[in-house]
Amino acid sequence: MLIKQLSKDFIEIHAPAKINLFLQVLGKRPDGFHNINSLMQAITLFDRLKIEKIDEPECRVKLTGNFSSAAIKNNLVTRAYELFKKEFGLKSGIKVNLEKNIPIAAGLGGGSSDCAAAMIAFNLIFELGLLNSELIKLSFKLGSDIPFFFSKGQAVVSGRGEVVEETDFPVNYKIVLVSTGISVSTAHSYEALNLKLTTNKSAFTLEPYCGSDVYIELLSGIENDFEAIRFELTPSLLVIKKELLKNGALLARMSGSGPTMFGIFLDNCKRGRVSSVDFPDCHLYTVKPFLLTEREMQQQEGESNGDYRDSGYP
Repeated sequence: MLIKQLSKDFIEIHAPAKINLFLQVLGKRPDGFHNINSLMQAITLFDRLKIEKIDEPECRVKLTGNFSSAAIKNNLVTRAYELFKKEFGLKSGIKVNLEKNIPIAAGLGGGSSDCAAAMIAFNLIFELGLLNSELIKLSFKLGSDIPFFFSKGQAVVSGRGEVVEETDFPVNYKIVLVSTGISVSTAHSYEALNLKLTTNKSAFTLEPYCGSDVYIELLSGIENDFEAIRFELTPSLLVIKKELLKNGALLARMSGSGPTMFGIFLDNCKRGRVSSVDFPDCHLYTVKPFLLTEREMQQQEGESNGDYRDSGYP
């Protein structure tokens, strides 16, 4: 998260999207959820939240931006406020202006990122003094993807999503996202996956290495387990994957349970070829991997670093 504290009662936070560089579903748990093994990477596509303390003990959310038509009733930001109100007896409320730039229900974690950003802001505005570990524990009551967004921006995530082990893999590459505009239910994706998921399997691990080319080669040896069922239900996603590879991507993959596809490029010239490809009814974003520095992890005030999306893309 990129935090800018404008006053004691007013905070602006840029909340990043994420991609899953690989995603394994290892088996169903006794609690009905699934154990996963995934390498998540934050990227420079941000929602922007302006959060201000108000006297009334309620949460008011106003949506703006590219995806402002989404429903806001009972969203994760509102649910986070209600959780804080219950846990800490809040007597005041908050007003949130949420600029939605991350596609919704697209496998990019936008809602979870917004929720984590809101929780960080509540902690500061209401001067609760919660540690990062305490925020993570609270966040897991709201959603499985949320704990990742309290990390530096790159981690292997396991369990239901609550086990977050920060990693130090290369980030000197570019990413082209292809957003199809199709909304996908994660729960429905898991239901479809269950038909094919019969046995538990071993978790894939990445060993330390030196260069991005080796890193991408190793990532090519593991898949996103949701791709097979999603490509069967939506064949156009497989077409997008093939087009990304055909036009120079060293790795092309679906993020989360879909439907956003992404390609990884080391060569800017090759990456430029993708902009000329016709992806009907899709939006293209050129982004970079995003990591917080140690100072930014500890920083509670200061200037935001902004949105690093390349010009020429929405």
